[in-house]
Amino acid sequence: MSRDEDTDGKKLFIGGLSYDTCKEDLKAAFGRFGDITDIHIPIDRDTDKPRGFGFITFADSRDAKEAVAEMHEKELSGRHVSVNLARPRGEGGGRSGGGYGGSGGAPRRGGGVP
Repeated sequence: MSRDEDTDGKKLFIGGLSYDTCKEDLKAAFGRFGDITDIHIPIDRDTDKPRGFGFITFADSRDAKEAVAEMHEKELSGRHVSVNLARPRGEGGGRSGGGYGGSGGAPRRGGGVP
């Protein structure tokens, strides 16, 4: 199963992570809720540092829901983290599309610099 597949409520999004938080820290904090099958902390390709969020996948969706109920807004590595069920890509408040908006690169009519 790839990380992008729908996991039927087993995958959590953890936001607000300290940049020092590692997989072992997440396993220690969330392992008490049940069997963890995957932990992923995305790395910024430009800085080669963590991006400040991560994903944890549990073997059982009930364990994931319990972890959300117990860990949301709790302190982890000195930061209050946001813990929610992850949504499939393309859903929710992420960025959409590229570019800078506006006219899509087409020349503007009028109002240009003389």
